[in-house]
Amino acid sequence: MEKSEREHRQVRRLETLIDVVFGITIWRLFILLPRPAENPEWTTLLDMLKDSGMQFLVVVIALVIVIIYWLQSHTLFKYLVKTDTVHSVLSVLQLFSLLLFLYAIGVGVVLKADESTRVFESSMACLLGVFSFAAWYYALNKGGLITAELSQDEARGITERIKAEPVTAAITIPFAYSMWMWELSWFIYPLVVYLYRRRLNKLLKNS
Repeated sequence: MEKSEREHRQVRRLETLIDVVFGITIWRLFILLPRPAENPEWTTLLDMLKDSGMQFLVVVIALVIVIIYWLQSHTLFKYLVKTDTVHSVLSVLQLFSLLLFLYAIGVGVVLKADESTRVFESSMACLLGVFSFAAWYYALNKGGLITAELSQDEARGITERIKAEPVTAAITIPFAYSMWMWELSWFIYPLVVYLYRRRLNKLLKNS
């Protein structure tokens, strides 16, 4: 087997593992949504949402976060031509953070959300983004694992773009001590993305 083919298979195996864990996480989050069978007093959808609106909102936010990270993972692997031990370890740590994020959401649903569960959820979402960024940064700058077809400006754009998710998660942590404020603080994400895009445009103009 040629070296390039062996390296390609290693990347595909790692990507498949990541896809499987993300897929399972989305499925597990979906079944955390409130269901009519949980309370016989619910006779309409409005009754269920009235009693479990917060749980519904938290799980939906978690689903959106996981899907965003999954799509980000596909973008990053598109430019990866090989992997090594360090990159693989960082990728597995990313998956470990993802599972901890799922666990944190589950704890918040079962024990009822409070400031401790919300801090736990935000911290794991932030850690997930940190490991994702670390794996990309290493592959790009230290490991030489990225395709030569990726231009410097494109690489810089991706590097700036993937900072938005962990930064947003970190911003939500101080809001964890206030119900509703924590949930609403996640909606700052589009603003964070916009600010990083502006920063990127300035960097490209000055380069």
